[in-house]
Amino acid sequence: MNPAWALLRLASPQLPIGGYSYSQGLEMAVENGRVRDAASARRWISDQLMLNLSRFEAPRLLAHCRAAADEDWPALAQRCDEHRASRETRELYQESRQMGYSLQQLLNGLPELDAAARDFLASHTEPHLALGWALAARAWHISPDDALAAWLWSWLENQLAVLMKTLPLGQQAAQRLTSELLPLLQQAQQDADGIDPKHIGSAAFGLSLACMAHERQYSRLFRS
Repeated sequence: MNPAWALLRLASPQLPIGGYSYSQGLEMAVENGRVRDAASARRWISDQLMLNLSRFEAPRLLAHCRAAADEDWPALAQRCDEHRASRETRELYQESRQMGYSLQQLLNGLPELDAAARDFLASHTEPHLALGWALAARAWHISPDDALAAWLWSWLENQLAVLMKTLPLGQQAAQRLTSELLPLLQQAQQDADGIDPKHIGSAAFGLSLACMAHERQYSRLFRS
């Protein structure tokens, strides 16, 4: 079977985990004028990629995927504990938990998940997104590096969807932004691959403040 099918399946916005519901603070950045056009949107997303995702979220997810692929269940359990503790705001915690729960429901109904992975998933009452993503990659025989690439692509696609709903940004402008941001997406993946799990860390204060402010935003389209 063509391995591209599995990769496209994992990265697809049709994966029923509700990723389209979240903006990760971007809606608040639009509300307060920090993001107001294509140029400022590019700056926001670029900073997210290089100052947060490449140093923190991406290597953390990659560590989950590698532990699941290697059947290193104690290491995967440790990664789960670290991930849960790393959620800085109520919205980010709920986002990871809700999307993880949706992935758990999906995986439990699929025949591809092997018994060991199924037992590990069942032992976690509050699975998060990184765990579900890692086990989905294992079930569909997707390498950890490709699983990370799929996650980065889905993240970027969701951010651009937020912009098209909250800014006067059309599809052609979004495609131009995609072309400009793809080299950074590649760099984020390479940087994440080179980080020792012991040195994973970031200090994205602006993102945390935007997410906390979004919790109190009067009118909004997105859950975070």
